[in-house]
Amino acid sequence: MPFALRRRAMLATAGILPFLPRPSWAAPAIGAAAPAFSLPDQDGKTRSLADFRGKTVVLEWTNHQCPFVVKHYSSGNMQRFQREAAERGIVWLSIASSPPGEQGHVTAEQARALTAEREAAPAAVLLDPRSQAARAYSATTTPHMYVIDAEGVLRYMGGIDSVPSAKVEDIARATPLARDAMIAVAEGRPVAQAVTRNYGCAIKYAPAA
Repeated sequence: MPFALRRRAMLATAGILPFLPRPSWAAPAIGAAAPAFSLPDQDGKTRSLADFRGKTVVLEWTNHQCPFVVKHYSSGNMQRFQREAAERGIVWLSIASSPPGEQGHVTAEQARALTAEREAAPAAVLLDPRSQAARAYSATTTPHMYVIDAEGVLRYMGGIDSVPSAKVEDIARATPLARDAMIAVAEGRPVAQAVTRNYGCAIKYAPAA
């Protein structure tokens, strides 16, 4: 087996993929309506994308056990973006799509505890253990970021930043792609890079119903 294929196989076995190709199902499209969803949050309240019409929405796929996610939370980087979003009236939704038994799965109680422990500030943590929203958005890694405008149109999808690394020290030299897209959309400006390469740990999907 060629080296590149052996390396990808090893990374896939570890659940870590610096860059992941788009899955075979239909992917959402920039400039088109963002896929609808209705998911319970950490308090048991059902949250639907339609509830936030009129506001910019950020979707952050997360897995608290993923080293790439840990990088952004242990450094306070993710919390900083979440608080900036809240200050600007942007709705930030963290989504956990790991099914029971897989890395990153959380119950509502665990989601509340993690939010408090990390002093995170999303508008809500959404629980997607059947991976329905992940499939709808073709989310493949944690983190994987999406920005939706006030009309419900998808304006950004891709990486949180430009350096595919699990090292905290790399944050300072990275371009904050998702944050820049979030601000541009909120201010009604075009997103400079609407589609970027995401990186992180592979999302373990629940079997399709």
